[in-house]
This record gives sequence, C-alpha cells and structure tokens, in this order.
Amino acid sequence: MDTTWNAILWQQFGASIDMLENALVACPDELWGDRSQRPEFWYVVYHTLFYLDLYLSGSVEGFSPPAPFTLDEMDARGLMPERVYTKDEMQSYLTHGRKKCLGVIEVLTDEKARQHCTFGWGEMSFAELLLDNMRHVQHHAAQLNLILRQKTDSAPKWVAKTKSKP
Repeated sequence: MDTTWNAILWQQFGASIDMLENALVACPDELWGDRSQRPEFWYVVYHTLFYLDLYLSGSVEGFSPPAPFTLDEMDARGLMPERVYTKDEMQSYLTHGRKKCLGVIEVLTDEKARQHCTFGWGEMSFAELLLDNMRHVQHHAAQLNLILRQKTDSAPKWVAKTKSKP
C-alpha cells in the first residue's frame, strides 16, 4: 500500500484508540468498578480492547490475548469475566493494542489488505476489517464518553488524529 494511506489509516485508527484511552483515564474509581451500572464501564473498555486485538489478528485461529485475559469474551453465552479488570490491566492491554495496530498498519500491503477474513458473523477483506475495527473502537469510546458525561458532567475531548507512535 502507499505509505501515505498507511499513515492516514494510523493517524485515524490511533485517534480512536487515544479517545478510548482518554475515557479510561478520565473514569473515576467509583464508576470504574461499579457492578450496578449497565453497561459496566470497565467491561466496555475490556470488550473493546479484546476485539481490537482479535480483529487486528485477522482470524480467530491462532489468536490468544495476553495474560491475564482469556478467550472467554468469545463465549456465545455472553459470560462476564469473573472479576473487574483494573485500570492498570486495561492500560497495559490498550498499550498492547496500540502497538499491535501500528505494527499491522506499518507493514500493510495491498495483498494483505485484500486477504479475506472470516468470523462467525461474516466475511470481509482485511482492509474492510481494519475500518470496521476502527469504527468499533470509536463507537465504544463514544459510549464511554456519554457515560462519563452523564455520571460526572465531564468527558474527554475529540482527538482529530493521533500524536503518538508507541
């Protein structure tokens, strides 16, 4: 792929990840672990990071999230993790996802972009999966910002493009 497109894709995908991180950081401790909230703030962060990681892999086959996370998030019964993951654990997973995302985009070729990816919900090219993944991250970052606005009357600002390279 043209390096210009790779850079644009990273700047926008990275901005979505930055917005997710800003929401994670802005969440007060009492909201983070509040099991009475629906959806639970920490779980939305975890769900988003799990699928960011999975979809960057392009396939369920061979995918394994870093410890302490498991493949339970893909269980069709919709089981929640047994415990609330900490902000530090989520920050580490976010750092992992950001580095993986940048690495995938930096070496993205036309051939890889055209590769077909199949999941239980359907099939698409890897390029389309990247865009779908970015939209998924942004969707949940917006959801978390809405929760923050409703609960704390404050939310992080829009990130136009990432400023970071992990």
